[in-house]
Amino acid sequence: MIPVQFSVVLLVVVGYAVVYAEISVECGWNYTVRVKWTERQRGTAPYLLLGHCIGEAATPSDGKGGAMETVFNVQLEDCSFRRTVTGHPKTGGQIIYSNELSHFDGAKLAPTLYPVTCVFPRPQDWGPSLYHPSWQILGTGTLLFSMELMNGDFSGPAQSSTFYLGSLIPIWAAVDQQDHLPLLLLMDECVATTTPEPDPSGPVYPIISNGGCLMDSKFSSSRFHPRAKSSALDLQLQAFKFALGANIYIHCKLSIWDPQSLNEGKKACDYNQEQGRWELLDDPSQSSLCSCCSSRCANRKRRGVRSGLHGLTHSAVLGPLVIQDLQEATSKV
Repeated sequence: MIPVQFSVVLLVVVGYAVVYAEISVECGWNYTVRVKWTERQRGTAPYLLLGHCIGEAATPSDGKGGAMETVFNVQLEDCSFRRTVTGHPKTGGQIIYSNELSHFDGAKLAPTLYPVTCVFPRPQDWGPSLYHPSWQILGTGTLLFSMELMNGDFSGPAQSSTFYLGSLIPIWAAVDQQDHLPLLLLMDECVATTTPEPDPSGPVYPIISNGGCLMDSKFSSSRFHPRAKSSALDLQLQAFKFALGANIYIHCKLSIWDPQSLNEGKKACDYNQEQGRWELLDDPSQSSLCSCCSSRCANRKRRGVRSGLHGLTHSAVLGPLVIQDLQEATSKV
């Protein structure tokens, strides 16, 4: 986290002509944001969410008749804000916080979303801590690990961190292999919790276990996408019924491995429900390596043979994100 006394003040004011409403966004120097929704043609407060946070309704100070305001004064680490970091630790870049203001109209099934964004310069040598409630970029030696929430076709960052039960959550993980020999990125384990740091006493939803078995794929539409390159992995996760409406964090253990040395403990497997069997993402002809997913897979210690970096593991956390029940959300309108 950048020390407050060194952060740069940045003020962003954005206006939208949204039928009968105006939206203003003010980003504060101490990583706060004030979002104000003003309606001048309706005397009742609308139902609004900033991420998962509910705003405070009030009458405007100017006393204009029939107008209503809904105001959010929050920290950028709260309300499901998503953080994206660009640039390089040595050359700077930007720190971008983004979220959505959801307007629920009783005549519509789904809310209308309006973007809320704050942009700050990235100071040199800045980097996120390991367990920080935001999208993580983790560096180890000469390697850079990344895990991020993506849009539906994995072509760019997601525009929202709120998902409805049953919808798909696209997750991208990668390692910058730079000048190393080809590296195979794997997700050895992933679980969902309600805390940004692992809490063994708290509720846990298992997603990937047994050395790379996507357990959630056996009962849902969750699956790995075919790889575009060995150093990245796309996971399409179906939003599950766990801690609905609360902050959720997805903790994953990422690892790099020799692409030619897959085994029961180092693999990426999901379940083909049509054929009723586990399949190996990177080489379906070796799907027998996934047969242990329904029992217990051996965790072999043998490392990849082509580079001392193979076999390196890293912990990463993604969040906060929120899963909501659409029926419950619309019933509140």
